[in-house]
Amino acid sequence: MTKTFTQDDIIRFIYDETDQQEKREIESALLCDGDLLDTYRKYLEIKQKLDLDLSVPPQRVIDKILNYSKSYNLHPIGK
Repeated sequence: MTKTFTQDDIIRFIYDETDQQEKREIESALLCDGDLLDTYRKYLEIKQKLDLDLSVPPQRVIDKILNYSKSYNLHPIGK
């Protein structure tokens, strides 16, 4: 019996959220199914781009946020 994998299965595979059995099944399916392989490659590329975009903001942005928060006279709760 051939198992059909969903987009969610491919995403879980990319993020290493599959168990060993499912991982082997998906790897085998990628070897045999060109459409599935195309989907995998597309999602992998998206993940890589997202990973690049999750970088540390420039120090000037951090400084602006900190300065903005310091402009409020906040008092701790309970005092």
